[in-house]
Amino acid sequence: MEPRIWSRLLLPLGCFALLLPPPGAAEFSPSLDSDFTFTLPAGRKECFYQPMRKEASLELEYQVLDGAGLDVDFHLLSPKGETLVFDERKSDGVHTVETEDGDYMFCFDNTFSTISEKVIFFELILDNMGEDEQDQEDWKKYVTGTDLLDMKLEDILESINSVKARLSKSVQIQTLLRAFEARDRNIQESNFDRVNFWSMVNLGVMVVVSALQVYMLKSLFEDKRKSRT
Repeated sequence: MEPRIWSRLLLPLGCFALLLPPPGAAEFSPSLDSDFTFTLPAGRKECFYQPMRKEASLELEYQVLDGAGLDVDFHLLSPKGETLVFDERKSDGVHTVETEDGDYMFCFDNTFSTISEKVIFFELILDNMGEDEQDQEDWKKYVTGTDLLDMKLEDILESINSVKARLSKSVQIQTLLRAFEARDRNIQESNFDRVNFWSMVNLGVMVVVSALQVYMLKSLFEDKRKSRT
């Protein structure tokens, strides 16, 4: 049975204090590729934890899908508390780090904004988490008589791993395309609202100007002389 590798997700923290993840914290799905979309209120900072193994790889990609400016501050800290990545007022970013044993913390900071909330999407891709060796042992338990086969067990595992990697890459690309589509749709809807608003403003100005012009022209032809009886 393939081992299940859980990624613990720490629920949003306050903007002033960072706490260790509690035992009942929410969890990512068992897969090694996880994505999450959440709303970051104005003036807030939210952090998440991801446990990693030594000599593994952590790739994190984020995008701001909606909100004024489409920007956010991003921090990635090592288990020792060292700042590995700091992005200031960025709309998106991709970062890959080689990891050690411990919990890595990444935070999204919107404290610089006092009005606008942000909708943020991020995806985690974990590599070399130690599942390959266990997979090979599981295969060896169920596959016997490999000498009688034209294809060796190693070739089968290589082919399956290649298909798995390509499928994972396809899912990742589709997820990113959906994120790009959501951000573009939000921008288009915002532009649509702005165009409608200023169109109404221009229409109102034109009506007022037209009324003033009619009044001024009418006043030019009025006979203001008073007749005496």
